[in-house]
Parts: sequence; C-alpha cells; structure tokens
Amino acid sequence: MAGVVNSGVLRRLEAVSAVASSQCNEQWSPHEPQIHRTHNMKIEMKEIVRRCRKVTSPFRIVKGKDFGLKDIDPGDTLWFTDKDKPRAKKAHEVGVRALAELQDKLYAQDKWAVLLIFQAMDAAGKDGAIKHVMSGVNPQGCQVFSFKSPSAEELDHDYLWRCMKVLPNRGHIGIFNRSYYEETLVVRVHPESLARQKIPPSLVTKNIWNQRFEEIRNFEQYLARNGVVVRKFFLHVSKKEQRRRFLERIENSDKNWKFSANDAAEREHWRDYMEAYEDMIRQTASDEAPWYVVPADNKWFTRMVVASAVIETLASLDLRYPEVDKDKLKELAAAKAALAKK
Repeated sequence: MAGVVNSGVLRRLEAVSAVASSQCNEQWSPHEPQIHRTHNMKIEMKEIVRRCRKVTSPFRIVKGKDFGLKDIDPGDTLWFTDKDKPRAKKAHEVGVRALAELQDKLYAQDKWAVLLIFQAMDAAGKDGAIKHVMSGVNPQGCQVFSFKSPSAEELDHDYLWRCMKVLPNRGHIGIFNRSYYEETLVVRVHPESLARQKIPPSLVTKNIWNQRFEEIRNFEQYLARNGVVVRKFFLHVSKKEQRRRFLERIENSDKNWKFSANDAAEREHWRDYMEAYEDMIRQTASDEAPWYVVPADNKWFTRMVVASAVIETLASLDLRYPEVDKDKLKELAAAKAALAKK
C-alpha cells in the first residue's frame, strides 16, 4: 500500500510540474489579465500544499512534553525509496516554483515576516538544505545569517542581542543557520562557555537552562504576536552517517575545507548533545513556533521535508498581491495613454 501512495504522490506532482512548466513557457505579461492561468495556479497550489502537509506532519512537533528523539529515525524516508529520487527531484522543482510565487506575494503584501531557524550537529546538511530549498527565492527578499562563536562585542550583550538585531523585515524571509538556541546546546554541553558571557555570578543558578527556555518561549510568542512567523528545523543525522560524511570530507580534496578537527572532537559529546537537543525541543515546541525534527541521513529527503514545511507555512498566511484603488487605476490608465503617444 505504501508503494501505491508514493507513486500517487509523485505522479500528481509530476503532472503539476508539467502544467506549471508549460505555463512558465508561455509568453505573457504579469500586468495583463490571465484568468485561466490564475485559476489553474490556485488549484495547483492547493494540491501542492496538501501534499506538503502529508510529508511534514509526521515530523512537526508542537507539544514537546512527551517528545523523544528515539521517536524519529534519522534514516526515515516515509514511503519514499531510493528509486524515487529522480521523481522526488521533479517534485522539488515544483516546490521551488511554488515557493517563488509565495515569496513574491509575501514581499508585495509587506505584512508578514518569516524566520526559519536551522539547528543540527555538524555535517547534518544545514547549508545544503538552505541552498537547495531557497534556490528559487528572490535574494532581494531573503537573508541568511550564520551564527558561530560569539565575538567580543556580542559577549558584551545579552545572548539574544545578536539574533534580534538581524530579524527579518516585513515581507522578507530570514534564515538563521544556528541561532540563540546554541545557548541551550553548546553552552550547556560546554559550561565553560557560560563563564565567558560576563553574567553576574549571582544570576547563574541551577535553573539557568529552564530560565533560558522560558525566555525563548516568550520571545518567540512575542514575535508571533507581531507578525513574525517562526519555523524551526532540527536536522536529525545519525552518528554513523555523520562519521561517513566526515570521512568523505577528509578523503575528498574538494571538501577538505569543510572539515575541522574540532568537528570530530565534538563527537565525544554525542550523548550530551542528543539530550540537550531533546530537552530543547520538549521545552520550546509550540503551536506558534513548531519544531520540525527532520530525518537527515538522506539529503534528498531532508530537502523535500524542509521545502514542504516552508511552502505549507507561507501558504497558510493567505498571501495576496495588494489591490489598487480606483484613483490608482486612473493614474495607471493616464500613464499608459501618455506612454502610447511617445
């Protein structure tokens, strides 16, 4: 039965892809009436979103109380198999087009902002997922920020400061490659990092991690109430697959630059990190800022889930191009007439 469902999903997406491709090849002006085109695209978008929801729902966490990382297999690909890779690639192309259309409306409407947060162990595929999923997005309305070890200036501020100052504008998509969640991960696994943050000793108590989770929950609730839609992705890679990718980086000269000796050293703390990630998701998953715990042993599947979640999120915002009033239409008509004379 799973094979039947899989073929149905991919066949439908391929059909949508064929229609969308033919329409993209038509010569048309975005300012001219395209009634049939608009109608067809609405139908296609609804179908794409429905399929996206089917892919993402097993990995979407909104209530973390009973969540356990053991519940998500890093090698899971749902009903898809390796044989479906070529068709999944076509489905991804459909998704990229859908994402581009939705982002264009997000930018034009200028009311919502979207923040996508990526967290993972090294070599889980964060950079690749961001690159592939956002490949069709207009860079004018999208910004990516990577957060590494805090600088001297950043250590002179509270831990949220460096992320708060680069939150996305309305109409934009902001992507955080790592984020303020590092404060509940790396800093927790390596407590010596906390000493460098210049926090008054009396404020560093045994409750500091619960306090930070509370602060983050409140911060994300504040963002949601102000029109910043937060979606968080933990790319869940297995220790075995991480090892394979590290070895590939060492053995492939074109990938040597990606490897750091510290990456391998952090593997010694694998269990501590898994416990920290699990607690992080339990404590901060919510309806307004859900976590997607995405299996990351198969990059093609990881990218499919992430793309599906982003499309589903944007589609939920009821994005529309702004409508112009009668005065604006008269102004446009007058400008058209004036241009026609020249």
